Amino acid sequence: MGKIFMEHHHYNHNHAPFRKTVRSRLRLILILTSFFFVVEVLGGLWTHSLALLSDAGHMLSDMFALGLSLFAFWLSSKKPSPTKTYGYYRFEVVAAFINGILLILIALWIFQEAYSRFQHPATVKSMPMFFIAIIGLMINLLGIYLLLKAGKENLNIKGALFHLMGDAAGSVGAITAAVAISVTGWMLFDPLVSVLIGLLIIYSAWRLLWDVVNILMQGVPPHIDLESIKQAMLSVDGVTGLCDLHIWSLTSQVDSLSAHVVVEDMGRNKEILRKLTRLINKEFGINHVTLQIEDEGLGTCKLFLAER
Repeated sequence: MGKIFMEHHHYNHNHAPFRKTVRSRLRLILILTSFFFVVEVLGGLWTHSLALLSDAGHMLSDMFALGLSLFAFWLSSKKPSPTKTYGYYRFEVVAAFINGILLILIALWIFQEAYSRFQHPATVKSMPMFFIAIIGLMINLLGIYLLLKAGKENLNIKGALFHLMGDAAGSVGAITAAVAISVTGWMLFDPLVSVLIGLLIIYSAWRLLWDVVNILMQGVPPHIDLESIKQAMLSVDGVTGLCDLHIWSLTSQVDSLSAHVVVEDMGRNKEILRKLTRLINKEFGINHVTLQIEDEGLGTCKLFLAER
């Protein structure tokens, strides 16, 4: 009679130091951003610069994004409950989704204001605009430097990082517009640069939302090759078949795998299971592994493949 042996392995990587460092950096950036937001709004109103006001509007979304990221970090660290058996990891994905939508709304507002400025150009005080944008660029570059490494590993932080990159581009645009207006006196440089900033923000939002949708659709993480994992598992001594292989992300840095594994000798099931889980974790960095080991006589995989 066919037998089944199923076990779940969870390699517990300690992300606490990483999270503590990122939280402290997020707080620092939030304080600096909040301060400069006030400066940029007042400066934009004084100089009549849409580029500065656009950058300030984007900076307002930065403040929300940073605050949301901090809240997501706190919430995702809470332990699982009887009704939230996976814990609150997915809130980081929700936060990234909200940030992406907010980026698009900010870009649409910039386009609307730019259209109005094209119809009715305003006189811009270029030199004050230049110095305010320089200060904004320095703050944004500091924020990008502090979050760059974390943004490669965490989708929530990636959302906040895209906000800061958009802001940095906005500051560069405002500096360019200020210099161009000062040299040529052509006031339409201001709304023109604002449109370019808006397009860059749309691009950043699209990239972020694409990653979010892939996680929500339980797609294979982009850094993982499904076929490579399948071949690696089949190469383990004693494994004769594999089916119902699924790989997905609960959130950034938390990947999961489940599969049916057919073996020729159920007496070696524990040995094979240890080899497989070690291989999947060490070679592919997947932390949560659930494998159902069964012998060839059971025929579950053949039935599963026939139904598909």
